Amino acid sequence: MVLEYSIITIYSIALILIFMYAVAQLNLLFNYLSAQKKEEQCEKFDFKNSEEIPLVTIQLPIYNERYVMERLLNNIVKLKYPKDKLEIQVLDDSTDDSVNTTAQQIESLKLQGIDIKHIRRSNREGFKAGALKEGLEKAKGEFIAIFDADFLPKENWLLETVPYFKNSEIGVVQTRWGHINRNYSTLTKIQAFALDAHFTLEQVGRNTKGHFINFNGTAGIWRKTCIYDAGNWEGDTLTEDLDLSYRAQLKKWKFKYLERVETPAELPVVISAARSQQFRWNKGGAENFQKMAKRIIQNKHLSFKSKIHGLLHLLNSTMFMNVLIVGILSIPMLYIKNQNPELKNYFYMMSFFVISSIIFFICYWYMYKNIYGGGFKNFLKYIGMFFTFFSIAMGFSLHNTIAVIEGHLGKKSEFVRTPKFNIKNLKDSWKNNIYIRKKISINVIIEGALALYFVFGMYSAFVVENGNEVGDFGLFPFHLMLFLGFGYVFFKSIFSKA
Repeated sequence: MVLEYSIITIYSIALILIFMYAVAQLNLLFNYLSAQKKEEQCEKFDFKNSEEIPLVTIQLPIYNERYVMERLLNNIVKLKYPKDKLEIQVLDDSTDDSVNTTAQQIESLKLQGIDIKHIRRSNREGFKAGALKEGLEKAKGEFIAIFDADFLPKENWLLETVPYFKNSEIGVVQTRWGHINRNYSTLTKIQAFALDAHFTLEQVGRNTKGHFINFNGTAGIWRKTCIYDAGNWEGDTLTEDLDLSYRAQLKKWKFKYLERVETPAELPVVISAARSQQFRWNKGGAENFQKMAKRIIQNKHLSFKSKIHGLLHLLNSTMFMNVLIVGILSIPMLYIKNQNPELKNYFYMMSFFVISSIIFFICYWYMYKNIYGGGFKNFLKYIGMFFTFFSIAMGFSLHNTIAVIEGHLGKKSEFVRTPKFNIKNLKDSWKNNIYIRKKISINVIIEGALALYFVFGMYSAFVVENGNEVGDFGLFPFHLMLFLGFGYVFFKSIFSKA
């Protein structure tokens, strides 16, 4: 019974942690809905008065972006802003032949009277954070806008964001990500679904109540003095954006999130690219929890609620570990439940996962409805998208759990960039992209084994015995989703290769 009670205890703790996260999401939904009823009242710079237009530096941190550099620079120079008040820095850490083509395009833009600089470093120390920090030392602007290579801000982007810095307490203005290739594949659809939830429900829900939010690494703009006051960019985590965001807010700087300002970007279309991005984000989240948790708890100026939301925010990625634990232990739990009828009442605990799933279903529906509209047809589409997203998210749980464990244990790893493809529709191909990793890791094989493990879980539903009764299908839908999720991730990782 020691083993059985150990399994029950670990399983229960994981379920409770998932439930706590779901309750926090529900609270963010209430915050989000209340924010929709409020009219925005903010002081802004009056750009009709040229003296109120501040100097802005745009930073473009890049590394081996052969396929999107021309598109990026052509788009950035279209931004509407007085030329004498705008500087562009191309922070180029590239090691491939894109360096030469980028240099040629920059020289051409200079001839057109654009203030643009090509900044190269002798090494990649600090990775993206190091590049941003070095560029900051040379930046002329009072405000620093940052765009990754796959982002395409609209012409009025600066005119819609910079005015909010009239309020001297605001250190960051962050905009919502859009997706130029949302409908390219199932993979891009579920990535868009997850990001949409973050950029509506979570960012608005936190920001409207003064809780911690994060600069998302791109499509946002910083006050230079805020960066310096918070301690400048640091490269000791894989998510330097989350790190600096928390340090700035602990210094009492305010963040302004603009849901209505959309900044389109390209989603990874190959699962290897999505995996590298997910690994970096999830490991970085765990690293930042280790770095920031004590500072948050000990801060005397934060409300209890802000502390809870902040800690759960930093533990977002750790939820994947809890999902994996629940998934793996759910099969032995199925047998323990049916072989120990005296524990029947205890197993009502298992309903926690069902309740959590219902909460997520409700929260994400409001996000989906906000983007696509309501109505019965859209609701049916949403049901399909939600369960597809939920299944594939669980399929990523092993990969992301490894990232989380490494982050919490302090294991350092290289900043692996997400390869860009310059893909907008099904006619565009990624097959010859030279940046795609072709090596299959042992983790992929384990994901295939887990898919088979959950086939056994579905089989178990038919054969478990409880007295004279045979069969228990309560966990069958859960095991089916886990099978589909791990099967999808395994299949795509094996066969979606260049």
